[in-house]
Amino acid sequence: MSGKNGIESVLPSIQKMVNDKLSNGKWIDVALVGEPTGMQPAIAEKGLMVLDVTAHGKAGHAARDEGDNAIYHAIDDIQWFRQHQWEKVSPLLGPVKMSVTIVNAGTQHNVVPDVCSFTVDVRSNECYTNRELYDLICQHVKSEVKARSFRLGSSSIDANHPLVQRIVALGGKPFGSPTLSDQALMPFPSLKMGPGESSRSHSADEFVDVDEISQAIETYMKVLSC
Repeated sequence: MSGKNGIESVLPSIQKMVNDKLSNGKWIDVALVGEPTGMQPAIAEKGLMVLDVTAHGKAGHAARDEGDNAIYHAIDDIQWFRQHQWEKVSPLLGPVKMSVTIVNAGTQHNVVPDVCSFTVDVRSNECYTNRELYDLICQHVKSEVKARSFRLGSSSIDANHPLVQRIVALGGKPFGSPTLSDQALMPFPSLKMGPGESSRSHSADEFVDVDEISQAIETYMKVLSC
C-alpha cells in the first residue's frame, strides 16, 4: 500500500511511459483509489505520522528507594497525548487524532526500569503538516520523540472536480475519510471510492462480499462512461 514497494515504486515508471507517449509530457489527470468506502466518494483523507517516543530514567532495585522510574515519566506524556486538543479543526476531516498504541518497559518485577518506550499513531488533517505537528509535540512532551517519516500528509481533491461532480450526479455523497490510502503519495488529483466497508479493515475476518464487487464494477462503469 503506502510502503516503499507500493504505489511509490510504480509512479516513476508510469511517468516515464506517459512522457514517452505524449510529446507534451502530460501527467495523469486524475486517479480513483479502490479502498473500501461503501462506494461513497472520499474526497479528502487524513494523513499519518507514526512516532516512537522514549522516556528515560535510572535503573534501581524496586525494594529500595532508588532509581528513577521511566514508566512514571512516560505516564505524564501519555496523558498529554490522550488529552491534548489541537486548535485547528478541519470542516471535512475534523480534528487531528493522536492514539498511543504500543507501550514497552521493564525487564523483571524487581528492577525499576530506566527506559519506557511507546508508539503514537497521529492522524493529521489539512490544517497542519506532519512536520508542524511533530515540532509542536516536541515542545509539549519531555520524552525523546522520533518520527518514522513525514511523507504521508493529508490529501484531498476539489469538490468541484468533474469526477467528483459525476459521482455526485449518480447519487454519491462526498465525505472526509479518517483512514490513509495510496492517495497520500499521488502527486495528482485523486479520490478514494471502493467496495466494502472501511470498518472491516484490520479485523480478524476482513472481507469484501462478491456482490459488493459486482455492484462496484457497475458503478465504476457508470462513473467512467461519461
